[in-house]
Amino acid sequence: MNILNNIKNVYFVGIGGIGMSALARYFNLQGMAVFGYDKTPSEITNALMEEGIKVQFEDDVSTLPLETQIKESTMVIYTPAIPKTNQILSWFISEGFQLLKRAEMLGEITKNTTCLAVAGTHGKTTTSAILAHLLMECDMPVTAFLGGILEGYNSNILYNGDSMMVVEADEFDRSFLQLSPSIACITSMDADHLDVYENASDFENTFIEFSKKVSNQKNLLYKKGLPLNGQTVSTDEEADFQAINIRIKNGSYVFDLKTPREKLNDLQFSLPGQHNLFNAVTALGMAILAGSPTNRLPKALQSFKGVNRRFSYKIKTDDQVLIDDYAHHPTEIDALYQAVTEMYPEKRKLIVFQPHLFSRTRDFASDFARSLSQFDEVILLEIYPAREEPISGITSEWLLNKIENKHKKLVSKEELFREMEASKCFVKIMAGAGDIGVEVNNVTKQIAYEI
Repeated sequence: MNILNNIKNVYFVGIGGIGMSALARYFNLQGMAVFGYDKTPSEITNALMEEGIKVQFEDDVSTLPLETQIKESTMVIYTPAIPKTNQILSWFISEGFQLLKRAEMLGEITKNTTCLAVAGTHGKTTTSAILAHLLMECDMPVTAFLGGILEGYNSNILYNGDSMMVVEADEFDRSFLQLSPSIACITSMDADHLDVYENASDFENTFIEFSKKVSNQKNLLYKKGLPLNGQTVSTDEEADFQAINIRIKNGSYVFDLKTPREKLNDLQFSLPGQHNLFNAVTALGMAILAGSPTNRLPKALQSFKGVNRRFSYKIKTDDQVLIDDYAHHPTEIDALYQAVTEMYPEKRKLIVFQPHLFSRTRDFASDFARSLSQFDEVILLEIYPAREEPISGITSEWLLNKIENKHKKLVSKEELFREMEASKCFVKIMAGAGDIGVEVNNVTKQIAYEI
């Protein structure tokens, strides 16, 4: 990569993000000196520091390591989530350092490789994680950058060579247009990020633009029904790559995979939910297009353990179940409800939901209310703002009033465990893309202590 000629140091502004930390780990594996800033310590930043990466938590230019202040040998990578008021990023810009957004760097790293890009409003992380695991188990020369911590690997980067790369093609900020995919999939095109896109039509057209970046349309897989050209994927109707003869045995899916060339029989997959089964079929299709030996794929799929915060069981006893999930869009909440109902059809279900972004809550309020109303009990936390400033009138209380469920409450984090403990629901789910993951760990510890 010419862009990295003479570069010895890489500095990440926002290194604790899931996508940024994967890139940081990649450069660390390449033998570069890696540094970064993030607002607060986390499990991710702790892990990075244990791996030898230097992380600072003060937004203070005077605390920058001396090595990173040498313009000619330092590359700066940042995420759009970093506010413009950040002093470190502002200093790098004013001093004329080489700067790239995370998506731009990902595009640079992958452009001369066989790039397998996973796109879609939902399912990117699970699909790319399954795909990466399949390729690793088939001993393919792959590096995978993942948007979640893969169970069994305890990492968001997998490395077994670098001629083939798996990436999540993120639609936020139109980032995926930076990629040059050899093989790609689009799992869904439900409107989202309407703070970035003009409207749903603009959102859809950008996905279509991304799809055309795949030069051979046979190497584009997409959910049947989307307005795209390529090969179709489905779990419930005729498609080029299709799960057929689906059944459940011992809490896992067993199915046959029909492809344009052959059929693989009796594949086993343990993640609950039809959406996850679809993700598995998509990943299998991409692995086949990438040249994986099909006779090794059934065993590889069976050994997939899942992704942290994607239908992750935190507690599973005869008395109660606690599930942690990243769902933050109405369609994802619907999929979560389908999955948990399929596994526990007769049990009462509580969802604790932390809305993510004021704009998303505003744009999809009616859909959120409908999705959440399916559960027997609903607890809302305050909206997690992430990169946004508050929007007048858009609050969790405003959303709560739209939910058609008698058993609903808005609670503080301090009250959360007591309210969850008081619920008689057998299944309790904590969902959202904000800092609710921290609360999940707190609640799990408190429940475990009581058990």
